[in-house]
Amino acid sequence: MSKHNQLPLAGIRVADFGQQIAGPAVAMVLADLGATVVHIDPPTGPSWQHPANAILNRNKASLRLDLKSQSGLDQALEIIANADIVIESFRPDVMKNLGIDFVKLRQQRPELITLSMPGFASNDQLRRDWKATEAVVAATSGAFTDMGFNRVLMGVNPSYSPLPLGSAYAITLAASSIALALFEREKTGRGDTIEVPVAAALMEGLSYNSYVVDQLPERYKTMRELEIEHRKLNNIEMDLSYEQLQEYLDPFYRTYLCADGRMFYCVCPSHRNHAKRALKVLGIYDELIAEGLPDVKDLHAPIQEWEGETSIGVYPLPKKWADIISAKMKRAFLQKTSEEWGVIFGEGQIPGAPHRTTQEWVNCEYTKESGLIVEVDDAEFGTMKQPGPIVWFEGEAEPMLSPKARENVTFDEAITRLKGAEMTDQSTRPRGADIQAASGDGWLSGIRILDLTNVIAGPHSSAFLSRFGADIIKLDPVTPLYDPLIGILFTFQAGVGKKSALMDITTPEGRGIFEQLVKSVDMVVMNAPERQMVPLGLDQASLSAINPDVLFCRLDCFGAPRKGRKTNYIGYDDIIQANSGIMSRFGRPETPEEHAHLGTLDVNCGFAAGLGMALALYQKRKTGKVSRVRTSLSAVTNIAQLPFAFDYDGRGPFDEPSGRYVLGSHALSHFYQTQNGWLFLDAKPTELDKISQIKALEGIQTSQNIEDFLTNAFVMQQTEFWLDAFRQVDVACAEPLSIEHLRDNNSRPADQTVGLDRGSYAFSVYADHPSGHCVTQIDQYAIRPMESTIKAATPTEKFGHSTIKVLQDLGYCESDINMMLEKKVVATGWGKEFLPS
Repeated sequence: MSKHNQLPLAGIRVADFGQQIAGPAVAMVLADLGATVVHIDPPTGPSWQHPANAILNRNKASLRLDLKSQSGLDQALEIIANADIVIESFRPDVMKNLGIDFVKLRQQRPELITLSMPGFASNDQLRRDWKATEAVVAATSGAFTDMGFNRVLMGVNPSYSPLPLGSAYAITLAASSIALALFEREKTGRGDTIEVPVAAALMEGLSYNSYVVDQLPERYKTMRELEIEHRKLNNIEMDLSYEQLQEYLDPFYRTYLCADGRMFYCVCPSHRNHAKRALKVLGIYDELIAEGLPDVKDLHAPIQEWEGETSIGVYPLPKKWADIISAKMKRAFLQKTSEEWGVIFGEGQIPGAPHRTTQEWVNCEYTKESGLIVEVDDAEFGTMKQPGPIVWFEGEAEPMLSPKARENVTFDEAITRLKGAEMTDQSTRPRGADIQAASGDGWLSGIRILDLTNVIAGPHSSAFLSRFGADIIKLDPVTPLYDPLIGILFTFQAGVGKKSALMDITTPEGRGIFEQLVKSVDMVVMNAPERQMVPLGLDQASLSAINPDVLFCRLDCFGAPRKGRKTNYIGYDDIIQANSGIMSRFGRPETPEEHAHLGTLDVNCGFAAGLGMALALYQKRKTGKVSRVRTSLSAVTNIAQLPFAFDYDGRGPFDEPSGRYVLGSHALSHFYQTQNGWLFLDAKPTELDKISQIKALEGIQTSQNIEDFLTNAFVMQQTEFWLDAFRQVDVACAEPLSIEHLRDNNSRPADQTVGLDRGSYAFSVYADHPSGHCVTQIDQYAIRPMESTIKAATPTEKFGHSTIKVLQDLGYCESDINMMLEKKVVATGWGKEFLPS
């Protein structure tokens, strides 16, 4: 058997009808993991003509079929008849109208798993038939208007970003749904019919931008937020320059100029140790202490009880201390180059990284040596640098690092490959008459997960899985590592669906409880660099000694399939944004700026870890193999930049539109002002004929300057006129909406449902949230199976709320529990209040 056939999806057969990015990318992820994939294009080829198709279709056999002809349809149906999974990404009912009805196919073959990825939900009566390009989904979903405090203060709205975030989130969510459906199929023999609307995936990805906590205490408002409130209250124009804006940024959360004239991004707020280490390597810690920088011991106490006005390790800092510290840090960073600081911070376990472009990221030594970037010998482009895998198994990743180039095959060759793959499938799942009826349970009903993670990406991974019925215990230390902003406020999103317990596992008693928990669960998940695994007792040998059947998932910052110089560097979302080119694209290399969406990469890393955990469960169910699965922020940055994260000899310059004032990628894919607002037109140059059919745009084909022509035309009519006109000729366009608008129009009181019936947008209002605040959040609603149940997650508990219950479930008696509470081995809270005031 070849190494490729030992990958977790060996023997799984996929028919990929996807176009654009999301659909083909899901099939690419499955192919990277060992599935046999046949990709089907229309007779004219891919609808998105782009070099990135070489990435999307690697490890696949591709052919062209005309589904509008009887022979093409018959061949497509025969391919499906030899597949386990079918993927499509068209508007709702397009495949059905062509003669490929997923519901009927599953009635004939209940083991089949089908995945549909429309731009907008099939039950979204308003938008389901819109031409849902990447930009149309982004504009409609608030991604171009909610671009963060920086853009508000600079008066930049709307603002364009070329990152395909909708597809990036849809890829990991949809691939996870496939892995979960395969896990279920191993038990019952039964597949499922799944829909993952890209708009819903994008909203889940932007969840940290869209939740609202009523009456949020002032201590959580940054200098930028306070300035925005001040300007709105006093009717002052939002007109800060980039340079002025820097002085409203926290010193531990901003960009600094270095000796080589290049920029370095420091991200170590909210954590005492990280901030202190940064000040020490910069040589300014002692002088700040001498100047009276306070050190508050209990950051989780109400702010009126603090013994000082602020502290190292609290975010945001008050302006007085932010200005003092920033001035010293600016001088210190000028003493060394950005690359030197990168090594100092990395080796010193401090989150920070030099700003680099995507071109530099794709071609740097670390991405090459680690397998974050791989080489593929493509027939069209020659040796091509492409993104590496987004998830992998420890000790088993090598076969994933030599992908096969895309290959054109005949129909007969495609069928032969699918039949050959079927012969390698070793599954003992129920088949034929033994296939069970749909259980109506969640895919993970009965699965127990021990969550040891912190901040966003790690906690989000298990929170994501809670909707499928997993029982999750979230274990945190008795003494918090982070301030309440990161340690508590962020958990309103990342803590849903979990039982919270506080425990000191460095004590003998705490270690004993930890080992009992490991014995009781199916999966342990942790976010930390490799060097911490043995000291924490989370290496394979230690875990196997406790529970030989337990699976393990690990997320980190720079982690990759192979070890390299940055393997043990720590960091957050922003670190990889800076180092991989996202910030240089968003703000331009000379004025880099964090991509506006909080948790842009974090959330997707969480989804990717969810995919990894589902794969590990599936593989264990199928083969009995116990494995350790991995992903990282560095791996998922590549799918966020999929249209750009590649290189080859002869590639055009890396000069895609970038910067805060760019309004599109070309004249026909661009923001334009109308008589009463804005409109994003997202047409192709080949659609000028269609556009010229609009009476108000006659003459566009002979115009010398299309952008000027459209600029002058659009202001003559209102947005609604143009939306109707373009949809009549089936040209993509959208009105940019804000997340606030979507929330106002799509929120309901929390009702223990997930909003799957509510179209593309669904928010729940928790008036009685455990925090005591009224909290509004996006539903966990992007994955929509027809037969499996999606469960409404319970709101985040106060930290330690379930400590006693977890101990009781393990068999501890009341006197033992009280003794451990007295010794502070365990605790039932971090402070008097859930969200400290």
